[in-house]
Amino acid sequence: MSLVNLNSFYVLAGAFLLATALRVVLDEGHTLRWSTALFWGLLGVSFVFGGSMPPTVVGYLVLGMTILAASGRVGVSRERTTGREERLESARRLGDSLFWPALLIPVTAILGSLFFGRIRWHGVSLVDSANMSVTSVCIGAVLALAVGLRLTRAPVRAAVGEGSRLIQAVGWALILPQALAALGGLFARAGVGTVVAGLVERALPTQYSFVAVAAYCFGMMLFTVCLGNAFAAFAVVTGGIGVPLIVHAHGGNPAIMAAVGMLSGFCGTLLTPMAANFNLVPVMLLELEDKNAVIRAQMPIGLALFAFNLLLMEFCVYRF
Repeated sequence: MSLVNLNSFYVLAGAFLLATALRVVLDEGHTLRWSTALFWGLLGVSFVFGGSMPPTVVGYLVLGMTILAASGRVGVSRERTTGREERLESARRLGDSLFWPALLIPVTAILGSLFFGRIRWHGVSLVDSANMSVTSVCIGAVLALAVGLRLTRAPVRAAVGEGSRLIQAVGWALILPQALAALGGLFARAGVGTVVAGLVERALPTQYSFVAVAAYCFGMMLFTVCLGNAFAAFAVVTGGIGVPLIVHAHGGNPAIMAAVGMLSGFCGTLLTPMAANFNLVPVMLLELEDKNAVIRAQMPIGLALFAFNLLLMEFCVYRF
């Protein structure tokens, strides 16, 4: 029993998405307003009622959103926003205090993960212990919103309007993380990891511990490049390469393997357009002419970090 659980924030996010759909409907100048409103409405319904709906129904909602996005029926509404001069004046007035709401989210996430589980009142915990970290991030986001509104003296409707404008600028890419994570789960259930393990064992001399490490790290990076999501790659590559080769065959530390393996996957995130929410969304928001500008800037850093992770894994996973 808890006062705050993750489902409350899903409902809150869904309500915001439904409000976005309503704003699109009310924009009579929007050339794709009905299909765009349907897209955000379906996503909002999946957030609000997803926990109580059969998985098959949620799957049909996802298919509906995919069809709308793939057919180019999701557009951007003409949301009102402040002018450039007004934004510059506000930035000069607020100065570095603008960073406080953003910094409040990670601070709350860390403190919440460490301490929220210890707060109880008459046998009722403050936060659901099953999802402590994610719920703490959500609490931090709500607190950041409240602090941001207080600092800027903006009304709540401004937050709704700006939030609606931003997620419409992001567009269909907003659903990619959930979709790709689900795809990774499907691959794992389908036994793709076992097939990958067999291919690796036949192609490489995995009796050498460094070869097992290299296969796992490269696998995490390459699968992330293909899937666009390190979490999706993790289920397949860890089950197919990491656990059988590093842990079982060579006695590696599973915690270190998983942590550094995820970092290797994140290096792949920096290199792929499949990670649209990271690499294409900034291009759209900044209206850059080069669609691969973000990837080009990140590529040297991503490759350098991958080389470091590879050496870090080899040094640590068999020694600690």
